[in-house]
Amino acid sequence: MPELPEVEVTRRGFADRIAGGRIESVRIGKPLRWALMVLPEALVGRQVRQVRRRGKYLLIDLDRGILLLHLGMSGSLRFDAALPPPGPHDHFDLVTDRGTLRLNDPRRFGAVVYVEDESAPWAIKLLGGLGMEPLDEGFDLDAFHAGLKKRKTAVKQVLLAGDVVVGVGNIYASEALFQAGIRPTLSAARISRPRAARLHAAVREILARAVEKGGSTLRDFSNIDGQNGYFQLEATVYGRAGEPCRVCATPIRLLRQGQRSTYYCPNCQK
Repeated sequence: MPELPEVEVTRRGFADRIAGGRIESVRIGKPLRWALMVLPEALVGRQVRQVRRRGKYLLIDLDRGILLLHLGMSGSLRFDAALPPPGPHDHFDLVTDRGTLRLNDPRRFGAVVYVEDESAPWAIKLLGGLGMEPLDEGFDLDAFHAGLKKRKTAVKQVLLAGDVVVGVGNIYASEALFQAGIRPTLSAARISRPRAARLHAAVREILARAVEKGGSTLRDFSNIDGQNGYFQLEATVYGRAGEPCRVCATPIRLLRQGQRSTYYCPNCQK
């Protein structure tokens, strides 16, 4: 599933190119997770002002209204002045005078939803429960630690939940916890402020590095130009069960948490 780094890489790939473009047509293929919530022809003539990101959602600001776009589990975007005819998994085209933005989504868990503004019910439903943005200056350590202290569940599960901090997906949670020296099964409420500070810094660093590497491609993800991400190739624990830890040589262990794979070093992470 594309997480924050993959969505941010996608945003950076087309945001400047589509900004200022005027919508010429909208094509909808097979139904996605949620309906568009507006007639496609009602968007014709509107202008794209900017593209933002909130967690794993892309917000395409128009001169009137916002398109909330989610890549789902297997979605990816392409943007070009001359795309080929849509294929069987191309379910949404936003055609502008700057180029066409196309959503390809084999599993169709992605969506494009129109809202008038961020106070609209659908916007509140999709965005209202999201936690702090880890790459923004507003990612406050005190608020992060306070959020952890309120949760008795395993810290990795808290990171994945997205209501304390958004975008720390499965790969990045394992990597950040390793870098911070925290065992993924430890109750979040038991994490001291010094350890929370290490985790806070690790989350920021891991996600920033993942964006620089183009995100992670395990199966489906590719960027706006069809290129894969490479962060997974330098992972310290993720996907390395049984291999020696790169710090202490102890074999990396694998366990299941909430049906997700967790990788950790039993010696380096306490």
